[in-house]
Amino acid sequence: MAVEEKPTAADETAEARLDHSEPADPAGDRGGIHEYKEDEGYEVDVEEAATVGVGDRTVKLAKDGHTRLIPQPSDDAHDPLNWSWRKKHVILFIVAFSALLPDYGSATGAVTLLPQAKEWNMTEDEVNHSQVGNVFMLGAGGIFTVILSAYFGRLPVMFYFLVVALATAIWCAAATTFDSFMAARILNGFFSTVSQGGGLMFIQDMFFFHERARKINLWASFFVISPYLGPLLAAFMTAAKPWPVPFWVYVAETGLVLILTILFVEETFYDRRITKAELPLRGSRVGRLLGIAQYKTRHLRNSFAEACMRTVKVVVKPTVAISCIYYLLTFAWVVGINTTLSIFLGPVYGFGLKQIGFFYFTPVTAVILGELAGHYLHDFLAKRYIRTHHGHFEPEVRLRAIVVALPFMLVGLVLLGQSLQNQWHYMAASISWGLYVFGVMITTVAISSYNLDSYPEASGEVSAWVNIARTLGGFIVSYFQVRWANARGTKESFGVQAAICGGAFLLVLLLMWKGRSMRIWAGPLNFVTA
Repeated sequence: MAVEEKPTAADETAEARLDHSEPADPAGDRGGIHEYKEDEGYEVDVEEAATVGVGDRTVKLAKDGHTRLIPQPSDDAHDPLNWSWRKKHVILFIVAFSALLPDYGSATGAVTLLPQAKEWNMTEDEVNHSQVGNVFMLGAGGIFTVILSAYFGRLPVMFYFLVVALATAIWCAAATTFDSFMAARILNGFFSTVSQGGGLMFIQDMFFFHERARKINLWASFFVISPYLGPLLAAFMTAAKPWPVPFWVYVAETGLVLILTILFVEETFYDRRITKAELPLRGSRVGRLLGIAQYKTRHLRNSFAEACMRTVKVVVKPTVAISCIYYLLTFAWVVGINTTLSIFLGPVYGFGLKQIGFFYFTPVTAVILGELAGHYLHDFLAKRYIRTHHGHFEPEVRLRAIVVALPFMLVGLVLLGQSLQNQWHYMAASISWGLYVFGVMITTVAISSYNLDSYPEASGEVSAWVNIARTLGGFIVSYFQVRWANARGTKESFGVQAAICGGAFLLVLLLMWKGRSMRIWAGPLNFVTA
């Protein structure tokens, strides 16, 4: 006979707190979730800020003695903000490593399509369609990731998605027909994207405002470098081994990430609106990994309907929609170039698989340089604004980094098209590609940081929409990139791509000018949980 569980005092408190008959934030002070207000931005530097305390509570500062910790950490050792530097960064590394997998596996097919086309008596462009389906699912999977995470919690969603990602990766490597391979690739794209589509959730949960840009920079470098790392390694492997070998390596990498997740990743969601005494029991380690503990307390977070509506409420915010459209129009050519470049390099330069592999060292180097530059650039722009604005910060400052990145992208695209059509030395094409990728790396961090700073309680949702913008653009371009270049020439096609990037920059200027007004007009999200 089942025994009915009586609600605890903590449950009753939480139930009352989630009563939707009253506004989530009647006082208009949303500091309980993230201490950000649309009309004032972030109050970061207490040496210059007018307010240095909240009621009778002393404001907690960073080690420098003047940077306000945002959000304010609790006194609970289980609060992710209070975890050790080592624990935070081990989890961040695993999440970033997991975020590397989707594009790495996807772009591996950019090289294996050459031997696959011969084996299956198909054209290279036809085999490339399996990659297009995979790219589309990299975006769609992110939406489901954040919906389920808002309802069940972060850790179990990551665990179960990686389990299925491993199974479908094995299917890819073992496929013997194109139809089987394509089905496996589509499913693998959907489930492997879990940390790419929702990675900002972990960063938001564990790190303070003044730390996030550098952590986003690190996380983004993994998935921006991944579509180049995959073909680089695959080209060397397929030069001497059958095409399934690179996919078996991908299987091993996915398995390694799953093992690391089981051993080290922790549930990072923490409800900081309530006291330590009101928090529900965390459950066992295994219970948190499998989602048992989170499922028992699901009524303390979002209902499933609320979790679904969060993604809708975020994308209709003007600044989110506009910034994602800009990112789509900018990043689309990354995927388009990467999925088709091996088709161009053979006829133009007579490259074999090994030469194509060496060629991919260029974008890998460009991403590393972009990560190093961004490590200082994003913080420099933020700190400079804070110093000159009495300790306050507005999210639109993040967009200034795109001003630095834009010339690299435009020059890189134009020269890459010229190099391929005029058959300039391959080093000209290589450097041109690198310039574009360098600019994209800086842009990725700027767009991600801007949206996270604008709506920090929607870290998963903005992460998913930025991810969709990135993959949707590539999905569309991959269908016509080769035919466009063959029909009109790479000089014209890449020149048009550069023009689109330049024209899209007007959207960034609009956000820098009116973004704050748009956010105030659109109002807060007032989500139940962060």
